[in-house]
This record gives sequence, C-alpha cells and structure tokens, in this order.
Amino acid sequence: MNDNTNDLLLRETYLIDSDTADIQLQLLRRRRRDIGRASSSTTLMLIHGATFPSESLFDVPVDGISFMNVLAMAGFDVWAVDARGYGGSTRPTEMAAPPDAAAPLTPARVAARDLASAVEYVLAENGIERLSVVAMSWGGSVAGIYAERHGKYIEKLVLVAPLWLSSRPLRIDTGQPLAAWRLIHVDAFREAWLAGVPADQHEGLLPPGWFEQWATVTTSTDPDAAEPGTIRAPGGAIQDVREHWLANRPLYDPGAITAPVLLVHAEWDQDVRVDMMQDLFKRFDNAAHRRWIEIGGGTHMILMESGRWQAFDAIINFLKGPSH
Repeated sequence: MNDNTNDLLLRETYLIDSDTADIQLQLLRRRRRDIGRASSSTTLMLIHGATFPSESLFDVPVDGISFMNVLAMAGFDVWAVDARGYGGSTRPTEMAAPPDAAAPLTPARVAARDLASAVEYVLAENGIERLSVVAMSWGGSVAGIYAERHGKYIEKLVLVAPLWLSSRPLRIDTGQPLAAWRLIHVDAFREAWLAGVPADQHEGLLPPGWFEQWATVTTSTDPDAAEPGTIRAPGGAIQDVREHWLANRPLYDPGAITAPVLLVHAEWDQDVRVDMMQDLFKRFDNAAHRRWIEIGGGTHMILMESGRWQAFDAIINFLKGPSH
C-alpha cells in the first residue's frame, strides 16, 4: 500500500479566513487522484487535540503510512484543520509575549468557531450539504460543541478518546496557573506517551524510529518556538478542563446530537478513563446509532501506534456504513 501511496494521493495545504480579522486557519487535504468530486458521505474533517496540531496527530507517515493517507486511500476526501494558535494557523499575538501576560487562548468554544469556518469552506468547495467529523481528545469537545450547534451539517461523528466529565484529576491539568499558552518539550512527551504501558511492551507499541519521526514532524510545526525541540500550545484547553470537565459543567449536550456516533478508546489511555467513556456513550441517546470500540494494548495516542489498524478499520467501517 505504501509503495504507491504518494503517487496516488494529492496533498494540498490551504489557508482560509477565520471569523476574526488577521487570523487564518490552515487546512491540510489528502485525496486520491483517481476519484472524482466527493460527496457528503465521503468528505471528512479532522480536528486535533489540546496540545499537538493536525499534522502531528494525523499525518506522520510512520511505517510509510499516516492516518490521513489511510483514509484518503479508502476513498475519502480528507481535510484537517488547525485551530488558531496551533500548527500552520495564525498564532495570536499574545503567543509572542510571556505566557502569563494574557488569558488562556483558544478554549474549545473558540476552536469550535474555527471548526465552523473550516466546515463552511469545505462544504462550499465540494458543493455538498454535510460532512463527517473525526475528532481526537480535546478536539472531541470542539466537535461536540459544533455538532450540537450545527447538526444539520454533520453526516457522522467519530470521537477518538474524547475528553468528558471526570470526578478525579485529569493528567493534562497539573494544577499549574492558567496561562495564555504552554511550552511543550516534545522529546519529554515519550514518557507521558508510554505511561501505563507495561515496560516489556514499550517497543512493540511504539516501534524503533516511530517516536523520533513523530517528534521531528511535531517540532517542525512551530519553527518560531523560543527553544529547540519545543512547540507552543494555547492554554484554553486547560481552562476547559478546570472549568467544565472537572466541574460537572459539560461544554455540550451529547443528547442533542442526532448523527451516528462512534467512540474509539484504548485500554492504557492515561488521559481519558474508561468510566468517562461509558458515561459519555450513554448520553448519546438520540444518535441515529452509536457504537463504542475499545482497543486492547493501546494508549491515548492509538492513531500513531502499532495497534492503529484496529482503530483505522473501525473508523473506516463506521464511515462507510449506513447513516441512519
């Protein structure tokens, strides 16, 4: 599959206007050259999590293939948006100042407006009425807000390890002061990635070279970061956790979402526990249909691990299945 993937796929990058002056949003696009205009059932929008942008989470071609490439090779027109402050999108001017100089940037409600701008652009570009959204982690908050407000534009909704209500502290919030942005040391993330994984399974889960390839791509998404090997991430997601997910104040109502819903989770996830997934799944009680896939031997970063094909296959089968 990976020998001719690059020949078969079109790889495009767009910059589009947001709803805010001087803020542009980056869209990555992957699609097959031999497939004509996409439909509502074959158009996808991906939205990233709290820390790493879309390219880092969805388009690192470990072992020759990335999640975006797999989806595109399966016949989908795949788009991925970076919310403001992430990846190739405009970084608010506050991100050039010390982190304690401004309020937390890009909380989920702001990112949901950026997702709305991206969806509006793609619907117009493809001449379609709806598309499916695939969201990861904090991106599930963003997608949930959007789907509740703009359900008529959602064909299907896929949430990979989405944040939800928690009665216990969450790993992303260490109790640090809320700040405009955070400095992330990319190499140090390996330890967090493998937390909860039995030591004798580290190499099997994350084969040699995969983390290094991911780290190289990830650091390249923020060439203006002050220190080598780091990226900046907006602080709004931490505020979301503290003021909503740890405070029993959901950012959206799953019961208001009527599109088909797929939840994907892995057993060693240290950021989203299985009890959180169970509570969330029960609340999607008005979805046209709903499914929850639990994958053994994976972490919060399941889309970048050796067991990723279980997630890929589940997502593709769901997206190609019935809409009602």
